[in-house]
Amino acid sequence: MTAVETPRTPAAAPSRVARPAVGRAFTALLWRDVFVTGREFVPFLLQVVLQPVFLLFVFGKVLTELGFTSSGYADVLLPGVVALAAFLTALQNTALPLVIEFSFTKEIEDRLLAPLPTALVAVEKIVFAALRALVAAAVMFPIGRWVLGSLPVTWSDVPLLTAFLVLGSLVGAAMGMVLGTFVKPNRINVVFAVVLTPLLFTGSTQFPWPALEQLRWFQVVCAVNPLTYVSEALRAEMAPQVPHLPLGLCALALAGFLVVFGWLGLVGFRRRALD
Repeated sequence: MTAVETPRTPAAAPSRVARPAVGRAFTALLWRDVFVTGREFVPFLLQVVLQPVFLLFVFGKVLTELGFTSSGYADVLLPGVVALAAFLTALQNTALPLVIEFSFTKEIEDRLLAPLPTALVAVEKIVFAALRALVAAAVMFPIGRWVLGSLPVTWSDVPLLTAFLVLGSLVGAAMGMVLGTFVKPNRINVVFAVVLTPLLFTGSTQFPWPALEQLRWFQVVCAVNPLTYVSEALRAEMAPQVPHLPLGLCALALAGFLVVFGWLGLVGFRRRALD
């Protein structure tokens, strides 16, 4: 008798685990950071708004009341202070967390395990810092109205102001990415002291850039600072009667800075991530 062969069923193919969509993972990381910020909103505001508020109060209100500055100086100062709040918030909220996450808490390893390309993890950090910067800039408008008594902004100005604040915030965040990935952790305090003070006083926040014609060397120094083009763009929209750089030139310069700092930041982030 011949044995009856039972047909063999083909082995079941191993089930494949569905890989989460990149966009969904990116959004989840971003939402996580936004949620944490929401729980610490008041300390966040105190951290990013205190310096610009005092700058605006002393130079725009106190010195004007004492007669050391003209009444129109507030129109020059307010756009620069708003630009300063956005730019520095983006820079600090990218650089400092990166230094901590790469060197002490190692929290960055959790993010690198997410189903995202390494470059997109870095982009998420830049986008999140830019969002925080936009919040800081938005808060400065009602504070400016409260301190100065008026606000030279109309609803028609909002689109251009928003566009340049977004662009400036992204440049600041990209610059923070460069500092946070290329600077050694034990040198970050020194670098911040060396970088932030010149950045503050050469960013055309307290004066219009075209007015520096008599100080040509200082005008050239200010032209290298990306904050100058954010200040000048906001000043062109909020105080068009004040001498300012053309909006097209500001947009072109900020786009160039974003490409340079963005590329350097991604290179530095990838290098640190693979160490």
